[in-house]
Amino acid sequence: MNFVAPIRHDPGAAPSPVALDSAISSATAALLGNQHDDGHWCFELEADATIPAEYILLRHFLGEPDNLELEAKMGRYLRSIQGEHGGWPLFHGGAFDVSASVKAYFALKMIGDDPAAPHMAKAREAILAHGGAGTANVFTRIQLALFGEMSWNATPSMPVEMILLPRWFPIHLGKMSYWARTVLAPLLVVMAIKPKARNPRAIGVQELFAAPGSGRRKAKTHVKRGWAALFKSLDVLLKQVDPHWPTKLRARAIERAVEFTRERLNGEDGLGGIYPAMANSVMMFDALGYEESHPDRATARGAIEKLLVVDEEKAYLQPCVSPVWDTALAAHALLETGDVQAEQAVVEAMRWLKPRQILDVKGDWVDERPGLRPGGWAFQYNNAHYPDTDDTAAVVLAMDRLRPKLAGDAAAFDEPVARAREWIEGMQSRNGGWGAFDADNTYDYLNNIPFADHGALLDPPTVDVSARCIGMLAQLGEPSDSPRMKAALAYLERDQLPDGSWFGRWGVNYVYGTWSALCALNAAGADLDGPVVQRAVEWLCSVQNPDGGWGEDCDSYRLDYDGYVAAPSTPSQTAWALLGLMAAGAVETEAVERGIRYLAETQAEDGLWPQDSYTGGGFPRVFYLRYHGYPKYFPLWAMARYRNLKRSNTQRVPWGI
Repeated sequence: MNFVAPIRHDPGAAPSPVALDSAISSATAALLGNQHDDGHWCFELEADATIPAEYILLRHFLGEPDNLELEAKMGRYLRSIQGEHGGWPLFHGGAFDVSASVKAYFALKMIGDDPAAPHMAKAREAILAHGGAGTANVFTRIQLALFGEMSWNATPSMPVEMILLPRWFPIHLGKMSYWARTVLAPLLVVMAIKPKARNPRAIGVQELFAAPGSGRRKAKTHVKRGWAALFKSLDVLLKQVDPHWPTKLRARAIERAVEFTRERLNGEDGLGGIYPAMANSVMMFDALGYEESHPDRATARGAIEKLLVVDEEKAYLQPCVSPVWDTALAAHALLETGDVQAEQAVVEAMRWLKPRQILDVKGDWVDERPGLRPGGWAFQYNNAHYPDTDDTAAVVLAMDRLRPKLAGDAAAFDEPVARAREWIEGMQSRNGGWGAFDADNTYDYLNNIPFADHGALLDPPTVDVSARCIGMLAQLGEPSDSPRMKAALAYLERDQLPDGSWFGRWGVNYVYGTWSALCALNAAGADLDGPVVQRAVEWLCSVQNPDGGWGEDCDSYRLDYDGYVAAPSTPSQTAWALLGLMAAGAVETEAVERGIRYLAETQAEDGLWPQDSYTGGGFPRVFYLRYHGYPKYFPLWAMARYRNLKRSNTQRVPWGI
């Protein structure tokens, strides 16, 4: 989707000090009003149509009793996000996506929408025009196979026996990302058993399949031709072997997969804390004959219900929840304000976070770092096997910022900070960077297996995560010339693109990556007048919109990137750009003043900022996220930092983020 930035007169200087104070006070009060009684924040986390659609299909796969009220609300939600193109996009205002559209159509038909209704006919026409359901991605084809709408031969072979392979074997769960492990382990069992959905309403979608030969799946551009040919041949062989696996070997493999799942079931917070893994665990237990009342199945099923967001009119399912991330980032925004009430709220937030540090579970990351003590935080309320470096760094940065304000209680956070630092240091990859959940998860060839058509099977080091870790270490006093810091900074500089920007893996996109990198470079004492920083400043200024803001949509995650494409301004991305420019010492610039003006002019009466755009990254080109909290704390953070730097008249931001 191409956006032509509107021509608009220069919005002028930043708001007056009085107006700025008023805007910050209003936003602070609003953010404080969103804090839970126990001290934390947790905002909605919205994905695309696939998650609520899959939830509907899961209920009908299991043959659960009708919940007509919930189905009606989910139907209204799905219809409300249908695109003008007739199908469903992967993000607000995005292009047609065949996989999301097939699932949404199937779910709506399942809950009673008439296929002849205008919205259904339009969706069906769009799906067929794009090659039909047969061109959908792997996970959609598996969903269709479960309902008998597609042959299992149309899905990649992933024998459950692979879970018995030794760690050194080239294809191994331990070499994949955490999300791939938790999704695959139970799914391998489901694919081995090949259960048939109960589907009590006997709904099918054969009308979504185009005539044979009329639609082909697009070749994935992340795939290397040689590797793809090898793995395709292996897939053909595995399909021939599948009926002949020894019965005892298959039983042992299924048992191992169940053990893996059960060990990581994670109570009411669900396997891996993410919906696809949770749903697969429920289907696995069901396929194995576990009764609904069985503790493991009941626990797995109950975890999914906690992801529901239901209001009077609509309902949808979140892919996961983000309380630790939201709490840490809200804390940073509030600490920036200097408000006494805000600082007390952050004290309560840090007290809520402290006991959630994972100190006694060695998660899957231990395979690469067997001698390392745990000490990180997870993204969700609980996910002990899968802490992540990004959340951990953000939490530590906030705890460390708070310590000087605690007087006699400052030592309360010394041990959590020290343990987290030890873990972060140990999770550094050989190339100097950090991945989110694992160290050295760089087995690139695995993205060529047929199952990995999403191209996101791995968790390699990324600039945005690495920048947070660099900022944390620098804030805690790590010398910029220490071996680990020199390696980290060299990694950061190597990954800068020729235009001066950095790729943003977990946020959209180059604005996010560039903000993250500039904060890290500032914290590490980099030369702000040097070419690395100045190229980034020039790039950020060059992509500012005429309205003073910054914007970038999810289409920026194209593999053939040849430069920034303009998109409408958003509050969160404007805040990232401003925080990046200020970290680069550019506070006294027209670009920053215009950006602050944009935030002041777009602030709503409730003190917050409206934003429908998806500015969070799940898997580039496949899955995106709308963090409802981003426009609530990032703009406040940027405005308060601007005020602080203007008052202090300094180029250096005193914090690593």
